[in-house]
Amino acid sequence: MTTPPIDPVKLDKLGEVAIKVGLQLAEGQDLIITAPMTAAPLVRRITEHAYKAGAGLVTTIYSDEEATLMRYKYANDASFDRAAGWLYSGMAEAYKNNAARLAISGDNPMMLAGQDPAKVSRANRANSAAYRPALELITGFDINWNIVSYPTLAWAKLVFPNDADDVAVGKLADAIFAASRVDQPDPIAAWKEHNANLKKRWTWLNEKKFASLHYTGPGTDLTVGLADGHRWKGGASEAKNGVTCNPNIPTEEVFTTPHRERVDGYVAATKPLSHNGSLIEEMQGRFENGRLVELKAAKGQDVFNKVLDTDEGARRLGEVALVPHSSPISASGILFFNTLYDENASCHIAQGQCYADCFIDGKSLSQEQIFTQGGNKSLIHIDWMIGSDKVDIDGVHADGTTEPVMRKGEWA
Repeated sequence: MTTPPIDPVKLDKLGEVAIKVGLQLAEGQDLIITAPMTAAPLVRRITEHAYKAGAGLVTTIYSDEEATLMRYKYANDASFDRAAGWLYSGMAEAYKNNAARLAISGDNPMMLAGQDPAKVSRANRANSAAYRPALELITGFDINWNIVSYPTLAWAKLVFPNDADDVAVGKLADAIFAASRVDQPDPIAAWKEHNANLKKRWTWLNEKKFASLHYTGPGTDLTVGLADGHRWKGGASEAKNGVTCNPNIPTEEVFTTPHRERVDGYVAATKPLSHNGSLIEEMQGRFENGRLVELKAAKGQDVFNKVLDTDEGARRLGEVALVPHSSPISASGILFFNTLYDENASCHIAQGQCYADCFIDGKSLSQEQIFTQGGNKSLIHIDWMIGSDKVDIDGVHADGTTEPVMRKGEWA
């Protein structure tokens, strides 16, 4: 009997971690899962653990790569300015009634690589607008939510192109299990310890109350002003519904909200960005008064600039995150072509929507108050990586004095 490329015991542990650490699903709480059809084995493990934890109703919405591509091949042009608003309205309604949300990532990151970028951009814009009411309940942290990943064949072959199919899937599965800490004897205890370490980092940053961060490195001299009343967080957090969850599995970052008008200087990306089927490589950006006024890239420049034209907030920052260069994901040396993983290998910034919870008393602030304090609004939220073992970061106090935060990519 051949050994399956995906260890069933570790896959089951990932399902358990998703429910008990990622969501900490409450007794009687409904759960909405979104997943590619190819991730059904993990969906089943998660569903079992959800019901064992007392879930009310578990509903899965599956996507299918081939059906998505049929739209680009055969749909009439007007289709690309539409989205299934009724579906997203239903999801928003469920979240308002305290359903938890779990997304399984695993789609082929290059799925739309061969499609018309204008159609991709239009479809994304329509989708983002329709999804906004549901997304605001997630970014506003009204509910407990979580993202985990499943090693699909299409994704595995992109990461390990020279390996046979089953070997590539096995390698990606092992990398996901290691990053998600389910390769350890007691994953739940391992997550408890990891969350405590992240808390030490963000507690220190909150005590410092830096006005801005200054980044220096090859191709980088960037000052990121921080929003008024910002707060750092990372790892486990309490949602407005009172449930403490780990939104991202894996996670190695501590993060906060930059001030949308106080970012100046130039910055070079340290890793490629995989976005909607395009690989954007060797990005260089220049910011003035918070706005990304110029973006160049060796590859994929037009694609990213189209995304940046989504709305006024797309060229401004919604997140700044610190990750040590020695993080397990960085140490693996793997380019995952998946933001959830690649952002946890490097310090990063995100264009677009900010997180309401990254403000002191953020749970009680209105959208207008958040905007007044410097928080950004946009239909997009796209992370790009700017950290490496050659980048230094200083915290700048309101009086202009500085102190080291990171040296050569490690905590100072």
